Amino acid sequence: MNIFIINGPNLNLLGKREPEVYGNKNFSDFFASLKSKYLNIHFEYFQSNVEGEIINKLHEVGFTFDGIILNAGGYTHTSVSIADAINAITTPVVEVHISNILAREKFRHTSLLAPYCKGSVFGFGLKGYQLAVESFLI
Repeated sequence: MNIFIINGPNLNLLGKREPEVYGNKNFSDFFASLKSKYLNIHFEYFQSNVEGEIINKLHEVGFTFDGIILNAGGYTHTSVSIADAINAITTPVVEVHISNILAREKFRHTSLLAPYCKGSVFGFGLKGYQLAVESFLI
């Protein structure tokens, strides 16, 4: 099985940015632990703060991978174009958010991406990525 993880804006600052919301672990360390937990899964990872780069990556991998885990960050609530990209590809996408987006500001309560995703996981910290992986195994 091949799973591609895409993180959007500001997620390159995990471990530094608002640790009370996002925790104090950087994504590189977490990604290494995720790969060691699922030895039979090939993982690839991409992060960008640029909307168009995220769209390009969805187009690039969205027809060949078994699953995509996407944390689009703030683009979740604003990007019709990322939603359209998810809708255009054949690889199933699971939307992940580290924080509970429904417990945050009102504008974060709406996901433009969710209608085109296999499912959404939010509020469980980095463990949400593991829950998304598990969703591809059932």
